[in-house]
Amino acid sequence: MTATLTSKGQITLPKAIRDRLRLHAGDQLEFLLGEDGRLEVIPKRSSLQELKAMIPPPRRNVTLADMKKAIAEGARASGRA
Repeated sequence: MTATLTSKGQITLPKAIRDRLRLHAGDQLEFLLGEDGRLEVIPKRSSLQELKAMIPPPRRNVTLADMKKAIAEGARASGRA
């Protein structure tokens, strides 16, 4: 993918990148320039709510009984039960 630098030093990030990084108007980006001249662009996330939005919701609700069962099965599998 490519983008063109304007006379004001601005670029438009391609939509595929904005979608993949879940970027919206007003979001901040951090720029890191490597010794080899490579540029890393990292979305600046500031809240737990934003991080939560990156994880898809569970397909179904998990009950306390489900959690206890999974813990017991994991303990048995590791030889701790």
